[in-house]
Amino acid sequence: MLRQTAGKWILPQPTESKESGEYVSIPKLSTVWIPFGYKVNETDPDVLDPIPVELEALEQAKKYLKQYPSRYVAAWLTKVTGRSISHAGLLKRIKHEQRHKAKAASLRRWAARYKRAIEEAEKYEKRTGNKYVKNAREIIDQVDRDHGIDE
Repeated sequence: MLRQTAGKWILPQPTESKESGEYVSIPKLSTVWIPFGYKVNETDPDVLDPIPVELEALEQAKKYLKQYPSRYVAAWLTKVTGRSISHAGLLKRIKHEQRHKAKAASLRRWAARYKRAIEEAEKYEKRTGNKYVKNAREIIDQVDRDHGIDE
């Protein structure tokens, strides 16, 4: 028995643009794989430059994945950008990005906790007259610089 389909349908085109964000170059970590939305820099082969059109379409594709199957979204993304991506590659790219965002958030929380602990140690050392107060302040400043924490 043949299965009848509901017909051909097309995903809606993106109407939103990413006006608020800036895309930055990233280091090339793999020798073979270039992530979707990036291309190799012409002057430095160890740096990947963003392709804003592809990254904007990828952001829209994330929204579409909540409503449509990944195969359809990957086909739409390929058609819109002209760069081929499979449904598995799309899901892998999104999962990879989510994992890194979660890891970065955890590291920022840890940095904030360590900063508070160092500040408490600094208060204690001031009360007791300990000579390590200067080192604690230097450590706090280093944590701030490394993790982008503003006071």
